[in-house]
Amino acid sequence: MVIERQNNEIGIRLNSSLIDMEEVQKFVNYFRFLESNATNQGTKEQAAELAREVDTKWWKENRYRFILENVKPA
Repeated sequence: MVIERQNNEIGIRLNSSLIDMEEVQKFVNYFRFLESNATNQGTKEQAAELAREVDTKWWKENRYRFILENVKPA
């Protein structure tokens, strides 16, 4: 593993034969979260409202998996 810092960037090189790409994607997603969170200027109330919206959308798209209706909506 090699970690390099140049200006405002950090580069990480890994031996691809030793690492599962799914795990690499999780790692990348986590760092994307950290980047976006670092510049977040939202309030707790805004975050709560966004969470409610996401939950509502998720439930609408996935409720068929938990309710007796075994047919996914079109």
